[in-house]
Amino acid sequence: MTNCPLNELGEFLKRRRSELSPRTVGLPETGRVRRVAGLRREEVAQLASISTDYYTRLEQGRMQASAPVLDVLARVLLLDDDERGYLFQLAGKPAVRTRRRGRQKVQPQLQRVLDDLTATPALVQGRRGDILAWNALAAALVIDFSRIPERHRNHPRIQFTEPAMRTLYADWEASAQISVAQLRMEAAKYPEDPRLIELVGELSTRDVQFAKGWGAHRAAAPTVGTKTLNHPVVGELVLDWDTLTANTDPDQHLTVWTAAPGSPTHDRLRILASWAAEQKMPASPYPA
Repeated sequence: MTNCPLNELGEFLKRRRSELSPRTVGLPETGRVRRVAGLRREEVAQLASISTDYYTRLEQGRMQASAPVLDVLARVLLLDDDERGYLFQLAGKPAVRTRRRGRQKVQPQLQRVLDDLTATPALVQGRRGDILAWNALAAALVIDFSRIPERHRNHPRIQFTEPAMRTLYADWEASAQISVAQLRMEAAKYPEDPRLIELVGELSTRDVQFAKGWGAHRAAAPTVGTKTLNHPVVGELVLDWDTLTANTDPDQHLTVWTAAPGSPTHDRLRILASWAAEQKMPASPYPA
């Protein structure tokens, strides 16, 4: 390929990023005066989970991009279908869409299980830690998931971007790093998942602790454990959690929090359940 198309590719990328603001792509506004219009190169690189040097070379016409990188850049820069096709054409790549997995849905039977667990907090997570369904007690225990836009209804994202989580979890840092390790395991299974790449890029940009944890390359699968929560309504809760995998979709995991009968936490969960009923805490929509 000659330098001309690569130069045009670089100019196209530069123009598109200049038209975006940090707020448009979910980045926090710093309040400082920006020397360039739109996004910085390093911000695009972080959102796309590539190095700043790699992205700089693309803009300068000194490197060819792979199809997966182009696909992620198209998502980061919010390109429409025509612009995406043009991007691939400039790079000399066939504009074949990455095979997208269908939207995950919770089976009605599993939703009924959630609804029947009135004294046990429970939720279902899908790929990337997306929150697919929950019961009213889980909403009362953690956060009102219904007020979070569906696209952002993701456990790692909530844990790192919702300030209340840092006081809810008695050991927030340890819990957050477990979330990062579980997300790293997801990345090993689906390394070209555009939404996962986008999520990692966003959180790496927004939170230093996430970036540090991601760089540690630790991996973990959802299993069992114990968490201590400092709940604003009922106080300290020491909860055992367990994870079950759905037979209909191995990428869906039911997580339940329990406490030994007669324990202070068990009694406080019942108080929380009564409070949630009074507040009419919303369970997840049916069907999910």
